[in-house]
Amino acid sequence: MTSRGSWKTVTHDWSATVDHDHLADIRARASTLAPDLAHLVLEVLAYAAEEAEARGGGRAVVTHHRDGTVSVADDGRGTDTRPDGGRAVRKPIMATRDVRFFDTPEPPVLPDGVARRGMSVVAALSTRLVHLNRRADGAWTQAYERGVPVTGLDPVPADGSTGTTVTFLPDRTLVPLTSLGPDQLRRVAGAFGGQMLQVVVHLADGDE
Repeated sequence: MTSRGSWKTVTHDWSATVDHDHLADIRARASTLAPDLAHLVLEVLAYAAEEAEARGGGRAVVTHHRDGTVSVADDGRGTDTRPDGGRAVRKPIMATRDVRFFDTPEPPVLPDGVARRGMSVVAALSTRLVHLNRRADGAWTQAYERGVPVTGLDPVPADGSTGTTVTFLPDRTLVPLTSLGPDQLRRVAGAFGGQMLQVVVHLADGDE
């Protein structure tokens, strides 16, 4: 069995746990990297869309809760998680940079016209974020505050499904106070139309 130090970096450096300088840089450039809440939702949906493309189709549910948190749940394979020395290690997508988007001068652009930078932007600009992933061989959850892990990678009971759920509360000192109304949220979800991802919207009042 190989150790994490030898795992190939495709999107993130497996040898890292948290990159404090990277997270601080995101927060310093918040208005450029994520000008509003809608962009944070698009960053999460972009990963769900990748999973759907890899599997030939998929579904994501976006929920805007009454307390201001947003959840995006997909039915993909679940964030890559591997055994290392008797413990599970999950790809550090929340606390380190995605090399595809931070190590290139021209990252891809999301439907709102803002460059895609990855999940660390969502984590760094959230006062709290919970990352739950379910894979065929296990399920785990971990909480973050402003991108920094504040719990361990804790196993949770399997329920027979696979996928990833990201629930985050934007930092209102850095992300504009505009809320996602029904029409805007549906437009954000519809921005991925034409791809293999079906997006369903749930609002705080229960409407869809």
